[in-house]
Amino acid sequence: MHREGCRIHRMLLREIIEQREIDTLSPSACFARYSRGRAMPEEEDPYRTAFQRDRDRILHTKAFRRLKRKTQVFLAPEGDHFRTRLTHTLEVSQIARTISRALFLNEDLTEAIALGHDLGHTPFGHAGETVLNEVYSAGFKHYEQSLRIVEHLEKRKTGAGLNLTWEVRQGILNHSHGKAILYDQPVPDLSSECLVVSLADAIAYINHDIDDALTAGVISFDALPKEAVTAVGEGNSKRINSMVLGVIEGSNGGEINILPEIKRGMRILRDFLYQEVYPREAIESEIRQARQMVRDLYCYLLEHPPAQMNHDDTDDSFERRLVDYIAGMTDEYAMRLHHSIFKGSQTGQR
Repeated sequence: MHREGCRIHRMLLREIIEQREIDTLSPSACFARYSRGRAMPEEEDPYRTAFQRDRDRILHTKAFRRLKRKTQVFLAPEGDHFRTRLTHTLEVSQIARTISRALFLNEDLTEAIALGHDLGHTPFGHAGETVLNEVYSAGFKHYEQSLRIVEHLEKRKTGAGLNLTWEVRQGILNHSHGKAILYDQPVPDLSSECLVVSLADAIAYINHDIDDALTAGVISFDALPKEAVTAVGEGNSKRINSMVLGVIEGSNGGEINILPEIKRGMRILRDFLYQEVYPREAIESEIRQARQMVRDLYCYLLEHPPAQMNHDDTDDSFERRLVDYIAGMTDEYAMRLHHSIFKGSQTGQR
């Protein structure tokens, strides 16, 4: 009898969680029970909702693990405390979960989108993205590549792709609207969870890029705009807390927004990064080197196909597969391969 009771409980647990979402979350939240589903229908899991399963699938991908060796801002920094794409992703995830919980949104969906939002970043971050967008005839955007990874490039026993729910895939594709919200520009009709991730992404990079620049000695604290410091606080922790509260208190009735004074402070800090920090020679010189490496690799491999790509069974063009190959590289692998090709040393393993 006890075993039978446990079996029934297991089969009902997911349904209990789904009903709890309906009973407790905001009407503007996405509910797992009413998901628009997967491209390929699957039997439901007895314990986890569809969004929980998506989060777990993303977390266990090779693409997610490679983020630990991909640049955020500083190229292969010597110190241990600079951010990578992985630590950025984890910071975005936790900021987004905090906001979603306070707004009674779906934390599992929020987390799944956050964990998958940067899977498509190239080696050297936006520097590599810029080059691939220039040289690849179809263009390249990291958010489109993130979607391609979860839909096609990651492999499961059941076939290509992770077969994620529609809500997670759309969230990953549309996670880059934080800037639009900050500057009061039109935003597409997206889920509240997707918009929360967009703002969490902005909160994370504004703060940790300033923190890393301070650590590297690229700027001093006195260089930070006084008006922004007054609005959001001095230290990294204080700034993040102010911005998170700004989103929580600035959102209302399903509209995701930021308190005006906090929004202005975030805009000032973001403008400061783009005008005074990223163009600094210490950073810009690394960006130029990174762009040149990606361009060199693309041009060389286009004429000398790597052995790893000779046995692909998809209908994708060689150029498409080459872009996938380069975009999937870590910074270290790209640098070793570039050195091997152009300076004659041995390359390691990706």
